[in-house]
Amino acid sequence: MPVDWDAFDKDVDSIVASAADRTDERLASKISSVTRLTDEEVKELFPEPADAKKLAELMKIVTSATDRNTKINDIVQNSEKFAGVILSLLVKFV
Repeated sequence: MPVDWDAFDKDVDSIVASAADRTDERLASKISSVTRLTDEEVKELFPEPADAKKLAELMKIVTSATDRNTKINDIVQNSEKFAGVILSLLVKFV
């Protein structure tokens, strides 16, 4: 029996989209559990999973046990990566 590649592609796309949605939900929930933001606010501020991941990376730096200067240096070294996240957070709080 030949493989229906069009149906296969649609199934794979559906599975990937579903997995991404579940991952987004879990990531938003995890971020909201350690911040004052709700799940909905996290998803609104960071609709792209990549942005939520960058927020998690930034939070890891901020909450690390390293000294203030090390945290600042880590953030500066990754400033281009974190710029959008920082802007979204500042817009939310200003």
